[in-house]
Amino acid sequence: MHTIIPRSRHRRTAPVLISCLMVAFAAQGADDTRLDVPEPFTPEVLSDLALARNPGVEALQAAARAAEFRVAPAGALEDPLLSYSAAPDTVGGPRGLEQRIELTQPLPWPGKLGLREEAARQRAAAAVQNVGELRLRVATAAKALFGEWAYVHRALAINAHHQGLLSELRRVAETRYAVGRAGQQDALQAEVARARLQAEALTLERRRQEIRARTNGLLNRAPQAGLPPPAALPPPLSLPPLAVLEQGVLQEHPGLGQLRARVSEAQAQRDLAKKDFYPDIRVMAGYNSLWDRVDKRWSIGVGVNLPFDYGNKRSAALDAARADLLQRRWQLTDSEAELLGELEAARAAVEETAQAIELYRKRLLPLAEDNLSAARADYRAGAGSFLNVIDAEREQLRTEDALARARADYVGRLAELERWLGRPLASSHTQNQEATR
Repeated sequence: MHTIIPRSRHRRTAPVLISCLMVAFAAQGADDTRLDVPEPFTPEVLSDLALARNPGVEALQAAARAAEFRVAPAGALEDPLLSYSAAPDTVGGPRGLEQRIELTQPLPWPGKLGLREEAARQRAAAAVQNVGELRLRVATAAKALFGEWAYVHRALAINAHHQGLLSELRRVAETRYAVGRAGQQDALQAEVARARLQAEALTLERRRQEIRARTNGLLNRAPQAGLPPPAALPPPLSLPPLAVLEQGVLQEHPGLGQLRARVSEAQAQRDLAKKDFYPDIRVMAGYNSLWDRVDKRWSIGVGVNLPFDYGNKRSAALDAARADLLQRRWQLTDSEAELLGELEAARAAVEETAQAIELYRKRLLPLAEDNLSAARADYRAGAGSFLNVIDAEREQLRTEDALARARADYVGRLAELERWLGRPLASSHTQNQEATR
C-alpha cells in the first residue's frame, strides 16, 4: 500500500530509509566487482548505478511481470470436466460393457470473466506503479548520499587548505618573534588552531569512510570498495511554478497511480460481487449406453446454480466490496492532499537552500576573505593582534564549510523534491518549457 511520509518526520525518516535499503541489499550478498563509473561522477550517475544494481527493484519488476501474466488466466473459462463411469457386471454381456461418458463446460454469467480480467489487470498496473515508487526511493537515497560524499570531500579540501594557511601564519609569527616584534604566544595560537583542524580532519575522514560504506551498500558492493571522487556540484536550478509541479504530481506520480489502480480494481470487485446474484451456467453433452434405445443414449443439457442469499452471504460480500472501494477512494483523496503538502514543503526547502547558497557565495564568503586579508595585513603592519587573524581565519573556515554544507543539502533536498514530484525535476522543467514554446 502506498504510504506518504509526512514532512515533519522527513529528517528522522531519511536515515531510516537509507538504512532499510542497506539491509535489504546486504541480504542479497555484496558484489565486489569493479564499478564502471562514467565520467564525471554526478548525482545522476550514482542514481542510475543504484537503480541498475538494486536487487529490490529487480524483485519488484519480477513481481510486476508475474502480475501481468496473471491477467489472461483471470479472464479465461474454467476447464471443462470430463467424467466416465461403467457398469462392471455388464462385462461379457450381450451388449458388452455398459458405460457412460459426460462432458461439462462451466459458463459464468455474462460479464463476470471481463470483470475478473479487469481486476487482475488493475492489480498488475498497481504492481508496475509500485516499482516506480521504489525507484524513486532508491534514487532519492542515492542522490542524498552523493551530496554527503561531495560535502566530505570538499570539507577535507577546505580543512587541508586552512591547515596550510595556519602553517604559513605560524611561520610569520615565528619570524616576527625572532626579531622581537611579536610574542611567542602568536606562534602557539597558530599551532593550537592547526592541531584542532587536524582533529577535525580525522572526524571528516571517518565520515568519508562511513559514507563510502553506505554508498557501496546502496550499490550492492563490499563496504570498503573504492569510489571515485565526486564531480563539482551544479548550480541551483530555476524551479518551475508550484502550480506546474502540482499538476504533474496529480497526473503522473506512481504512488497516486498505484492507488488509482487499486480503486479501479475495487470497482471491478464490486461489480463482480453484483454479478454473483445471477446464476452461472453449465452446458453438458454425454453418451450413456445403459439406455436400451439407441436414440436415447446421446444427450445434451444445461444446468444453473441457484444463487440464494443464504445467511446474507452474497449481500455481505457486496457490502464488503463497496466498503473496500470507499476505503480506496478515501486513501487516494488523502494521499493527494498529503502529497501536495509534501511537495510544497520540499519546494520551499529547495528554494531556501538555493538562496542560502547565493548569500554565502556572493556576500558572506567575499566578506570573510576580505576580513582575513585585512587582519593579516594589519598584523604584518603591527596594527592588529594575531588573535584577530586567528578569528578571521576561523570565520572564513566556517563560511566555506557552511557553503559546502548548503550545496550538499541542496542536492539532498532537490532529490526529495523529485521524489514527491515523481520524476527528475530537470527533465520535467525541460518538457514544460518545450510545451510552452
